[in-house]
Amino acid sequence: MTDRRTLLAEVPTGIWLSNTSVPAKSGKTFPVIDPATGDVLVEVADGGVDDAMAAVAEAAEAGPKWAATPARERAEILRAAFEEVQRRSDDFALLMTLEMGKILPESVGEVNYGAEFLRWFSEEAVRVGGRTTTAPAGNGEILVIKQPIGPSYAITPWNFPLAMGTRKIGPALAAGCPMIVKPAEDTPLTMLLLAKVFADVGLPPGVLTVVPTGTGSAAQSAAVMADRRVRKVSFTGSTGVGSLLIKQSADQVLSTSMELGGNAPFIVFDDADLDKAIEGAMAAKMRNGGEACTAANRFFVQNGIRPAFTAALTERLSTMTVGPGYDDTSELGPLINAKQLDRVAGLVDEAIEAGATVQTGGTRLDGPGFFYPPTLLTDVPAHCRIRDEEIFGPVVVIVGFDTEDEAVAAANDTDYGLASYFYTNDLNRTKRVAARLEYGMVGVNRGVISDPAAPFGGVKHSGLGVEGGVTGIEEYLDTKYIALTPHTD
Repeated sequence: MTDRRTLLAEVPTGIWLSNTSVPAKSGKTFPVIDPATGDVLVEVADGGVDDAMAAVAEAAEAGPKWAATPARERAEILRAAFEEVQRRSDDFALLMTLEMGKILPESVGEVNYGAEFLRWFSEEAVRVGGRTTTAPAGNGEILVIKQPIGPSYAITPWNFPLAMGTRKIGPALAAGCPMIVKPAEDTPLTMLLLAKVFADVGLPPGVLTVVPTGTGSAAQSAAVMADRRVRKVSFTGSTGVGSLLIKQSADQVLSTSMELGGNAPFIVFDDADLDKAIEGAMAAKMRNGGEACTAANRFFVQNGIRPAFTAALTERLSTMTVGPGYDDTSELGPLINAKQLDRVAGLVDEAIEAGATVQTGGTRLDGPGFFYPPTLLTDVPAHCRIRDEEIFGPVVVIVGFDTEDEAVAAANDTDYGLASYFYTNDLNRTKRVAARLEYGMVGVNRGVISDPAAPFGGVKHSGLGVEGGVTGIEEYLDTKYIALTPHTD
C-alpha cells in the first residue's frame, strides 16, 4: 500500500479534462476534509460553469468516435480499468477512508464491489442486441437496433465514492456514451483517481471528464443539463435534489436515472433465526456507519422475539469500537461532516425528549472528528421524525408488532421504496411478504443485497430507472425502429 502522503500527492486535484488535471478557470479551490480529524487533506479545483461547459464540449467532440469504437475495444478498456483498480485496491481503499471515513475493511469491500461494475459492463458491452421480424401485415420487415444515447452527466454521492461512480460510468462507456462526472464535494478524490486510471489504460481523451466543485454545484448542474448536446443525467442522492433535477431535465427532455432516498424497513418475525437476524441487522444498519440509502432505518420486530432481539442487538452495538477508519481496531468510523453529525444527534435528542428509551449510545462523542456512537432506541413515539426520515447514521429504532399485516402496513407506510429486509423461516410467508412490500429491492434473510449482476433501483419517491444487472446498460441506449420494404425477386 502506498503511504498516505505519497498517495495524496499522486491523486489529481484539478478539473479532469483531456485526460489531464488542470486548474479551475477561476483559479479557486476548496478543501477536502478528513472526517476523523477535521483536518484538510488537500485542496481541489473548484469547478464552475465554464469548466463544466469545457467538459461538455469535450464529451460532444469525443462522443461520435467513441460510439463508433467497436464494442470489443470498449470492453477491453473497461476490463483493463477493472484490473487496474483491483491492482490498486489498497490505494483506493485508503483514499476512500481518508475522505469519507468508513473503516478500511469496508473500503476494501467497496473497491471489490465498485470494480465489479467495470468488469460486468465490459461483458455487457458486446451483448447489446436488436431484432428483426416480419411485419404481421406482411408489408415489410421490422428492424430494431440500439444506439448510444449520447453525452451523459453523472452526479455521484459521497457515501460510496467509487461504486456509485463505476455503476454509472461502466454502462455509459460500454454503451458508447461519453460521461461527465460531478463528484460530491466531500469526496472528489476517489473519482479523480479513477479518471486517471482510465487514462492510464487507454481511454481516449474526452470520453470521461470530472468536474469537482465546492461552491457552484447547483449552477454547474443547471448549465450542463440546459446544454442541448447532453442527453442523459444520472443522479444518486436525496429525493429533494433528485426532484429538482427531474424538473430541470424537462426543458431538454433528458433521459433521467434517479437513485434517491430510502427508508428501509427491517422486519423480524417470531419464527426467524435470532442469530442470523442479528447478523443481518448489523450488516443492514452498521455497514458504512449507516450512511447508505439501503441502510435499515425502521426495525419492526414481532413482540414474541422482540425482547431477545433487542437485548442481543444492544449488546453487539455497545461493544463496537469507534475511531478513525484507518485504525486497525476501529469497527465504526466517523460521520461524513459536522452537518450530518448535528442532524443525527438532533434526531436522537428529539426522540429522547419525546419519551424514547436509550438502550445504548445516544450522546455525541468528543472530537476531534465527527463521531457518533452506535445507538439503539426503543419506545419511540410515532410522531418522531426519526421514525419517518432517513437517519443516515448508526442509530437503530425498534418498534414492536403483533401480526404480519401490521408489519407490512407499517413497512409500506412511507413515500420511499428502495430497499427492504425481513427475516422468517416460513416459506409461504416469504412469498407473501416479498410480494406485498412496496420496494424495488427485497432482502430475505440477508442484510446485504447489492450485487452488480442484479438490478438496483426503487419505486415511489426512491427513484426512476435501474442501475446494474443486464438492464443497466439500457439506461444509456436509444431504441431505433427501421422500417424495411418487403423482399422482392
